Amino acid sequence: MNTPSHGDDHASPTPENLRRQVEHTRDELGRTVEALAAKADVKAQAKEKAAELQEQAAEKAAVVTERLREKASHASRLVKDSTPDPVLDKAAYAAAQVRDSAARAGQLAAEKTPDQVREKADQAVVMARANRTPLVAAAAALVVFLLVRRTRRRR
Repeated sequence: MNTPSHGDDHASPTPENLRRQVEHTRDELGRTVEALAAKADVKAQAKEKAAELQEQAAEKAAVVTERLREKASHASRLVKDSTPDPVLDKAAYAAAQVRDSAARAGQLAAEKTPDQVREKADQAVVMARANRTPLVAAAAALVVFLLVRRTRRRR
């Protein structure tokens, strides 16, 4: 038992008004579903987070690499400045002997190494050449570590 309405405010909606309300409700529902789907898309969220973390790691690696280069350069200068010339000459001579011995040992090992192992080693060399930056950073870190360790022992 409906009571008659007083005024146009409470008049029953027209079919056009109902269509607009339905369309508006559909739009809202569609946006809500899209938002929920985006939140539920764990794979996409994980990819976004991984990309973000990778970018942050690359930035930090660049900063750390630069610091290591600076420290290695400084440590190298300190070592050269504090090491007498005869010692440097002996070290250079010893390094040359080690290089020669290593080359001879490498030739002997290459002659006796099976082809399969040699191919794997070649692949590793190619990969190392393609990814020099991490290797250089690791080598620099090792040099800095050894120099710091050496100076701490002397104290």
